[in-house]
Amino acid sequence: MKFSYLHKTISFALSFLVLFSTLSLTIDKHFCGDVLIDVAIFSESKNCGMDISKTEQTDVIEKSCCKNEIDVIEGPSDLTINSFEDLEFSLQQVLFAYSYSYINLFEGLPSLVIPHSDYLPPTLVEDIHLLDEVYLI
Repeated sequence: MKFSYLHKTISFALSFLVLFSTLSLTIDKHFCGDVLIDVAIFSESKNCGMDISKTEQTDVIEKSCCKNEIDVIEGPSDLTINSFEDLEFSLQQVLFAYSYSYINLFEGLPSLVIPHSDYLPPTLVEDIHLLDEVYLI
């Protein structure tokens, strides 16, 4: 198991944090008097049926007891991306030196020289340790 469940959970939570930190929401609420009737996110809320109405005989508009409230939660609209040139000169030097040393850290090693690669040990006729009764412990 390469990654633990805690590591996966934390990375999942951080990805949702990034997603929801740049999200904008519109919450639409419909009140009838002081009573909340409907709440809608990303769309319009439903009416209670007591809209502003016109009477047929006169063009007098009756005042409705209903009201709509719209709450807008805006995320950041301008995400700035800093470039390497925006950094201070000393910080540029430190960053360059760190990246240069990190890249050279994984450079391949030269081929190893084995001095005794062509040496063949002599063939054993008899086991000398057994003849001399010398045992390595």
